[in-house]
Amino acid sequence: MNRKEVVSFIRRYGVVLQSARGPVPNLAERIAGGPIRGSWWSHPKGRLIYRATRVAQASPEILVCRLVDGKVTLVHRRLWPALVKLSQRFPKDWLARTWDVHTSKGRHMTIRIPFPRWVPRDVMRRGKSLSLTKAERLLSPLLQQARPASRRSRSARVEIQRRNRHS
Repeated sequence: MNRKEVVSFIRRYGVVLQSARGPVPNLAERIAGGPIRGSWWSHPKGRLIYRATRVAQASPEILVCRLVDGKVTLVHRRLWPALVKLSQRFPKDWLARTWDVHTSKGRHMTIRIPFPRWVPRDVMRRGKSLSLTKAERLLSPLLQQARPASRRSRSARVEIQRRNRHS
C-alpha cells in the first residue's frame, strides 16, 4: 500500500486498528490480505505493514491513539469532532495522541500528547456543535466497549459482589 492507499483506507473506515483484532478493520490484516498468526513483524509482508504504520503516523489527517480497548488505533480527521463530543465516554488516556520515536541510542520511546491538548481549535468548535446523535452514529462500533472508567469500575465491583454472594 502506498501513502495514498493507506490514508484512503483509514478515511474510508474512519477508525482502524493498527494490528489488533476488534470491532473495526485492521490495517495490518488489510495489507497481509487476511488474518495474521502471531506477530505481524514476522509476517512476509511485515516490512510493508511497518511502512504503512509509519505513513499513518506521519499523516496530519490521522490520529494515532489507543481508542479501541487501549489498542493502537488510527482515527481519520473526519471523526475527530465526534471524539470531542463523546470524549467523556472514553478513558482520557485512550484519547491521547501517541507516536513512536527512536532515540540516538537506539531506544524506542512513545510520545504522548494528552486529550484535548492535541485537538485543533476548528475541530474543537465542530465537536462542540455536533449533535450527540450524529456523533454516536459516527462512532457506533466503539461505543459498546467504551464505558467511562468510573462505570467500568463500579460494574466490576458489582460483578465481584455477585460472585462472592453465590460462593
